[in-house]
Amino acid sequence: MTARSEEGTFCLVLHSHLPWLPRHGAWPVGEEWLYQAWAHSYMPVMDLLRRFAEEGKQDVLTLGVTPVLAAQLDDPYALRGFHDWLGHWQLRAQHAADLWRGSDPLLRRLAADEYTTASATVAEFESRWRHGFSPILRGLADSGVLELLGGPLTHPFQPLLDRRVRSFALREGLADAALRTGTRPSGVWAPECGYTPGMERDYAAAGVERFLVDGPALRGDTARARTVADSGVVCFGRDLDVTYRVWSPKSGYPGHADYRDFHTWEHAVGIKPSRVTGKNVPPHDKAPYDPDRAARRLRHDVDDFVTTVLARLRALRHRDGGRALVVAAYDTELYGHWWHEGPRWLEGVLRALPEAGVRVTSLRGAAEAGHVGGPVELPASSWGSGKDWRVWDGAQVADMVDANARLQRDLLATVDRHRDEYRDAARDQLLREALLALASDWAFMVTKDSAAGYARERAHAHIARFDELAELVGSGEAASAADRAARFHARDYPFGRLDARAL
Repeated sequence: MTARSEEGTFCLVLHSHLPWLPRHGAWPVGEEWLYQAWAHSYMPVMDLLRRFAEEGKQDVLTLGVTPVLAAQLDDPYALRGFHDWLGHWQLRAQHAADLWRGSDPLLRRLAADEYTTASATVAEFESRWRHGFSPILRGLADSGVLELLGGPLTHPFQPLLDRRVRSFALREGLADAALRTGTRPSGVWAPECGYTPGMERDYAAAGVERFLVDGPALRGDTARARTVADSGVVCFGRDLDVTYRVWSPKSGYPGHADYRDFHTWEHAVGIKPSRVTGKNVPPHDKAPYDPDRAARRLRHDVDDFVTTVLARLRALRHRDGGRALVVAAYDTELYGHWWHEGPRWLEGVLRALPEAGVRVTSLRGAAEAGHVGGPVELPASSWGSGKDWRVWDGAQVADMVDANARLQRDLLATVDRHRDEYRDAARDQLLREALLALASDWAFMVTKDSAAGYARERAHAHIARFDELAELVGSGEAASAADRAARFHARDYPFGRLDARAL
């Protein structure tokens, strides 16, 4: 798969992230979303990579896993809860078989397929996943089948962080990845692809060699990676012409009428029984899911994507006179969670591209193969709406931005006042609350009006706990501060080893 070819080089980058979900279902859909993504995306994609590793394939793709997601998939509570959820999935499939007995043959087939898949997933979990995600990742990284990317600890929008806080979050995020997988990543997928000029110096200081930006940050010229300013750190840009073929703000393969519909549920059994049918078809009028129709469409869309990549590489080679690079990047959750057929499409593409003469490799492999051009001055950018910062720094979230700026000032002032003292659990918890308040998810959800009330509630709760602890620490009430910190930490906060003095 990594042999040189005449057509050019293709890199697939996947980014795995869900916000830190407190226990006991505080998320609007409880832990259901986490477990769905685990069963339908993370497990199938890791199984695909495991099989590729057994075939001896190297550098198949680049995978980013945020520290907050890794922590959740390693957490004993989440592991127990997910195991229960898988068992309930089996029961729901059995109930669907009873409910749909005598119904449309496609529904009866779907119930049987759901039970078979649920049972296989239980067996896979019990044999390979009972000790968490990190052993899986470590084995895959050690095999060389993928390149792992790291990132800052709690998925903050880095351009809006104080530089000290930003550097600390990045160092701790990379250290967390090393602790879990045995390898300190040399590349990062920055949260939201957020960038502000000068961040490359922070990357260089942390030992980061490469990172991802969205295509417009390079003015669409993504045919090679570029060094950033005078740092020597390399940035890769998403090729939006190719990436958007799969998934864009307006269209993409998963929306085709033949694929399984994500939004339509049979609530009595918690199963999605329909195909998309049509964009304007109401849920009760959607046709039953037909896996044979979906399979035929899948083959078409694999061929279409390969044709698209080949055309893009040939056009770039004609323009530039040398081997070209295409980087496509997506959320991992697209493959299986949002798009039921996604893992099978992914395998089809990763097998078909080399057969068509395209070198498939990781970002690391592309850099080693020489797909790096001269220096570039990057503008402030992201991969959000407008490719600027408006999602995380717009009028809708101006109050949150101001609150986060104040929080960071108070955090640094508190840490600086106690820098030479002993380690203190209250100050460590103060730091955890601050980092979780600064997560990019809250502003994103408010701007996009996706569970906006919940997002504001989460951000406010972390800031309120921070303020309570900061007041107790500042007034010298050590015993009360320690008690409150213990109560907050008992709510299952990640990253127990954080030491505020390191900030």
